Amino acid sequence: MSAKVALASTVLALVVSGSSVPEVQRHAPEWIGTWQAAPASAQAGTDVGHPNKTIRNVVHTSIGGKSARVRLSNAFGTAPVLMGHVTVALSVGSAAVVPGTTRAVTFGGLPSVTIPVGAEVVSDAVPLTVPVDGDLAVTVYTPVESGPATYHPQAYRETYFATGDHAADETGTPFAAGSTSFHYVSGVEVRSSQARGSVVAFGDSITDGAWSTRGANLRWPDQLFDRLVKRPAPLRFGVLNAGISANRLASQGTSATAGQNALARLDRDALTRAGVRTIVLMEGINDIQATVPAAQLIMGLQQVVERSHVAGVRVVAGTIAPWRGWRTYTPEREEIRLEVNRYIRSAGIFDGAVDFDAALRDPADPGILRPAFDSGDHLHPNDAGYKAMAEAVDLRKL
Repeated sequence: MSAKVALASTVLALVVSGSSVPEVQRHAPEWIGTWQAAPASAQAGTDVGHPNKTIRNVVHTSIGGKSARVRLSNAFGTAPVLMGHVTVALSVGSAAVVPGTTRAVTFGGLPSVTIPVGAEVVSDAVPLTVPVDGDLAVTVYTPVESGPATYHPQAYRETYFATGDHAADETGTPFAAGSTSFHYVSGVEVRSSQARGSVVAFGDSITDGAWSTRGANLRWPDQLFDRLVKRPAPLRFGVLNAGISANRLASQGTSATAGQNALARLDRDALTRAGVRTIVLMEGINDIQATVPAAQLIMGLQQVVERSHVAGVRVVAGTIAPWRGWRTYTPEREEIRLEVNRYIRSAGIFDGAVDFDAALRDPADPGILRPAFDSGDHLHPNDAGYKAMAEAVDLRKL
């Protein structure tokens, strides 16, 4: 799916940091996903939504561009939700935004939009220079009652709330920290001539970034982009995170916030993302904890490949990491993990494979995480472990 591009090059300056990235080859601008949070569920305690509330979500971009558009979701709502006022601005990392950067977001030229039950909407293009590897504030005002709010529970950074319509406020004064989740916003796309498509990291809590340092953007997909941004086109892509904690591959999780299983959410969270070219898939450990047979997980992997290839999207499969010491570990379940990993390494149906198991395991005891990479719960990596995962990805396979 790669394409040859012109040899003309330029240097793109980062808007927020002022630092520069390497020379890139330009081509016709296209819409590319720069950030994503996969909707997981309806938020508990929000039976009527967030009436007369302004919610400021701070999101972290991967690739930059000269204009942006926003995706908002009512995937798990039970009633239409009115977005009365939506803005996007460059964030300073808190509730405040960079003065003069606030832009009104419209939908079909209108300043508000009603999102039907189960739907997602994409905004009009907004004229805003979006930085590479920077923060944006996506702010929504919901004036009236609705059904429960669709959200992504694990943002690993603060989201801010205010009473009344403060979507255009730049000072941050009316806002107070209200959660560490993303509310309603499910994606940001940029129009860019300096990247060739996007890569979707699709998985569970390990992809979601469990136990990564809050606000530091050190999940393994973040650190994968840190590698990609140093390379010239055509090996520069946006990186989207479609991880959901407790998510499963081929069976439905029982946790209220586990999201739909991978086969149910594949189209919404991966195949329809702007500019998607490759999925890096790491799923299955939560199925294994429920003793789902290896044959069922292998079927799930095959389904992801078949459906993705029909859509013209590549699949790079990741092996499942060691987990002995986690509370639900049993030798029987470990055999399922090993069988699935053998399949991923040898099947030949994938467009590539990344051996996360080998990258994370202790050489002296392959059934456990290397101690230097263990967050402490023996299942989730720490920041260093997430870096090892990012470094294990062969960029040529993307």
